[in-house]
Formats: sequence, structure tokens, C-alpha cells
Amino acid sequence: MKYQSALKWLIPAIGLLALLAAGRGLFDRSPGQPVPYTNHRGEQVMLNGQGLYKYDTVSSAAQEQGNDLVTLVVGLPLLAVSTWSAFRGSLRGRLLLTGTLGFFLYTYMSMSMLSSYNQLFLVYVAIFGLSLYAFALGMLSFDLEDLKRHFSESLPRGWLAGTLFLVGGFLLLAWLGRIVPPLIAGGTPSLENTTTLVIQAMDLVLIVPAAILSGVLILRRSAWGYLLTSVVLLKGVTLGLAVSVMSVNMALRGVAESPAIMVPFLLITLLNLIMAISLMRNIRTSSAAGPA
Repeated sequence: MKYQSALKWLIPAIGLLALLAAGRGLFDRSPGQPVPYTNHRGEQVMLNGQGLYKYDTVSSAAQEQGNDLVTLVVGLPLLAVSTWSAFRGSLRGRLLLTGTLGFFLYTYMSMSMLSSYNQLFLVYVAIFGLSLYAFALGMLSFDLEDLKRHFSESLPRGWLAGTLFLVGGFLLLAWLGRIVPPLIAGGTPSLENTTTLVIQAMDLVLIVPAAILSGVLILRRSAWGYLLTSVVLLKGVTLGLAVSVMSVNMALRGVAESPAIMVPFLLITLLNLIMAISLMRNIRTSSAAGPA
């Protein structure tokens, strides 16, 4: 695998730091109680008041701990398995590894910029930076001209593109539906303990365009389409799992997310998983390694 020597250093560092960050966030049981707080815009919110996320709101802490659980149970095992497979020359492993690195990049970009400052701030920043460069090397490791021939002609490109358009369209409508009405009314959406809409900005800049572009390119049988579709679908699975677990944890903490957001995310996660499996099954194993 191209750039394997650099990835041999970057990936273990990402794994160890993510294990520390997610483990501390999920299992820190330092005592405390939720406390009421009036934010800078006059909104009444409840700070978590305990654990690593004591300065985040109860809702934000529930989401962050849900993300920590997905990182420990799904993200880190995927990172280990995909790295082992990729380093053995498997194309499936390389695609899975690149998508998994995209998960860590997105997760710790958001943790670096969205979580209230805590003792692990530099850990979040380190994982964000390491994941960014590892993801870039993973993308650059593919020979795009060679990549197309590894996929079967029976690959359901129409279904793949439809799923990607659904992901992009749903996120676009969901977040614009949250942003535009208050904007028109001359107000602001609920910000809790943040200064702006970080996740919405990330999704509208990164996920929505990538999903739509991937759908267009896979329909055109572009080499970039095969690569981007693989990465975005795998990102869609991990993103959907994270949001689903966050929603469950929020409900357990008494701050349930609207079913209008939670139910579509569950369905989209399942559809992404089915499409990701279909994509992996349509890779020709006889030439999976290919020239790097």
C-alpha cells in the first residue's frame, strides 16, 4: 500500500489517543449535578455538571458520550481490522480504512471545535490533525485509473447514487429547516452553550456536497466516483450510527431528539449499510490488490 510507512505511525497514534479520549469521556464519573445556566443569548440551559463534559449542556454531553461509545465499539475495531486488511494489500481493506479515517477526522474535528474546553482539548486536536493527514494519504494511495476495473459491472450504481442523493438532500433540508426560519424571523436557532452551529456548518460544507458529487460521479462511472462513493457510504454508516446512539442517550437523559430527525437517520443508516455491503461485494477479489 502506498504511503504505508507513514500510516504505520499515524494510525496507531490515532487509535491510542482515541481510546484515551473516548474512554475518559464515557467512563469519567467525577461527581456533580446538572446546574441551570443562562447563556450569552439569554437562553436557559442545563449544564451537565459532572464528568469530563461538566461544562457542556446535558444534551451536548449525552451526544458526546454517545459518540464516545460508537468510537469504542465501532470506530476503533473498524480501524484495527481495516488497517490489518489494507496493509496486506486488500482493496476492500484500503477503502474501509479510508472511510474509517474519515469518521475519526469528522468526529474529532467536531470535538475540537464544539465541546466546551476540557483537559483533553489537545488530545482532540491531535486526533483531528493526525486523522486529517492519514485520510489525505489514504485518498492519495489509490491509483484512480486502475480502481475502476476492480468493480463489477453488476454494481448497482443507480441505487448507490440514490442513497447518496438521499443523504445529501436530507441533511441539506434538515439543517436549512433549522437555520432559515429563525433567520427570516430575525432571531437565532437554539444554540444551547455554543456560539454558532458547528455541526451544521461541517455537514453543509463537507458531507452534503461530497454525497451529491459522489452520486453524480458514480452515475458517470468516473474513477473519482468509485472512490468517493466508497468513502461517503462508509462515513454515512458511522455518522448514522453515531447520531442514532446519541439520540438514544439523549432520550435516557430526558432530552430526546425529535422523531422527525431520529427516525430518518435510523433508516438512512440502514440503507447506507446495505449499499456499503453491496459495494464491497462487487469488488473483484481476484485483482483486489492492484498496483499501488
